[in-house]
Amino acid sequence: MKQYRATASRTIEAPAELVYRILADYRRGHPSILPKPYFLSLEVERGGFGAGTVINFRMKLLGRIQSFRAAITEPEQGRVLVETSLGEGGEATTFIVEPVNENKRTDVTITTERTTVRDGAPGALERLLTTMLLQRIYKKELKELARVCEGTLTSGVEGA
Repeated sequence: MKQYRATASRTIEAPAELVYRILADYRRGHPSILPKPYFLSLEVERGGFGAGTVINFRMKLLGRIQSFRAAITEPEQGRVLVETSLGEGGEATTFIVEPVNENKRTDVTITTERTTVRDGAPGALERLLTTMLLQRIYKKELKELARVCEGTLTSGVEGA
């Protein structure tokens, strides 16, 4: 079994506190940035904001609908948010929020670390396809995050 990762980053024209608040809000903020048609649903099982939240979500990946369950932790509150799979594989998706330019902008990175269960050529193909697909999804998710953050700032409503 081999470990691999998919990652994408973007600079967003909004303060880090706003960006993080949207990411950590699994009832309103986070669902608003999930790109269709990949994400089919996101439900909060427990909590709803940051650490202690447990979520269930469904995704359509490579033509298959898959269900996931994850627990949310905040290793560095306000800066790092981690969704750890409660199913097989123990994959983790990390959101890192870094203020830049006197906190007028924010660098955001999404990274998923997974383990391949297949060896040889099938495992290599799985790693390649999954990495490419997740990077595409994360770029769209970051674009949506930027849209929501920047829209919140221009509307004058920062409580989103």
